Amino acid sequence: MVSERNESIFSNARVVLRDRVIERGWVAVAQGAIAEIGEGDAPERGEDMGGDLLMPGLIELHTDHLEAHYVPRPKVFWDPVAAVVSYDGQLATSGITTVLDSLRVWREEGAEDVDGQAGILAEAISSARDAKLLRAEHFLHLRCEIPMPSVVEEAEELVGRPDIRLMSLMDHTPGQRQFRDEGKLRDYYRGKSGGLTDAELDVRFERRFAYQKTYGETNMRAIVALAHSYNIPLASHDDTTEENVADAIRDRVSVAEFPTTMEAARGLHQAGIAVLMGAPNVVRGGSHSGNIAAVDLAREGLLDIMSSDYIPSSLLMAAMQLPQHVPAIDLAAAVRTVTKTAAEAVGLSDRGEIVAGKRADLIRVHLAQDLPVVRSVWREGHRVA
Repeated sequence: MVSERNESIFSNARVVLRDRVIERGWVAVAQGAIAEIGEGDAPERGEDMGGDLLMPGLIELHTDHLEAHYVPRPKVFWDPVAAVVSYDGQLATSGITTVLDSLRVWREEGAEDVDGQAGILAEAISSARDAKLLRAEHFLHLRCEIPMPSVVEEAEELVGRPDIRLMSLMDHTPGQRQFRDEGKLRDYYRGKSGGLTDAELDVRFERRFAYQKTYGETNMRAIVALAHSYNIPLASHDDTTEENVADAIRDRVSVAEFPTTMEAARGLHQAGIAVLMGAPNVVRGGSHSGNIAAVDLAREGLLDIMSSDYIPSSLLMAAMQLPQHVPAIDLAAAVRTVTKTAAEAVGLSDRGEIVAGKRADLIRVHLAQDLPVVRSVWREGHRVA
């Protein structure tokens, strides 16, 4: 999957550093790491980037896109390792060199997609990694639906794995957080579940209310304690109210995924919790759920990290578009939201920026009519795409 070249020079590039862009520069790589960076002509002949951008490889903290490869049609389950390899290829060609694969850690009665499949997918990722089939480096992000009766048991089965880098605290009970408008949740389930009737949704929602009342608080405390005991960073999810923010602070959350209101995002950011928003939100110009727009948070200085969520190519697109929407954010700052800041939020301090000594995870990006096209991808100095 990778070339064996250990030393390289990339010349004639627009090099995106953490705080500025070298308009014409070069980067030398040796033994999988950044060795040297310079402006102007390279000291010796290297691979000509043709004036394209040379950027750090993108870091993805939250994507459940693997599910679309594993269950490409309702009730159709693909070979899990083949699904992982297909998904990995799409990530790499989108410029993503490090990914936290988001796996659902819960089972729900009546659900027919990937609920309860976290163990199968985690093992498939490990198998593909061991066989050296993967282009990007894969870690795990356990998405814990707190009110579900079996969520603690299922998390305990997985939490000892060394590749887990994040656990998120989710609660999709109707009428709160992302789906304060129950009508939007009904629309969501109709689209996801093959056209459930209102009567069937009434049954599902009533069950969700009962689960939240019976298990919510107990499971929350157990999952938080489990994450802290294994030193796994925590993410809150869809924070909406001051109470949600207070809970995130109490639980020592590191990342706040997709806050739904300006007030919540401001409170989280002021508390030192990194605010993560969806890159599709930026590209589309707003939230598909009708919540706060990511660009509005960016204008207020409240956007720290972006995630491709369900469209891998959106991560690079959003980073390129953000300076157009918010002139106060330059290209280097926009790129940090999909590289350096994301890496630091989950303890990956060895990557995410072009600086001597860091991993040579790099991407060459050509801009064609304002559309970013990934031309080449290197992971630890080896070309993978």
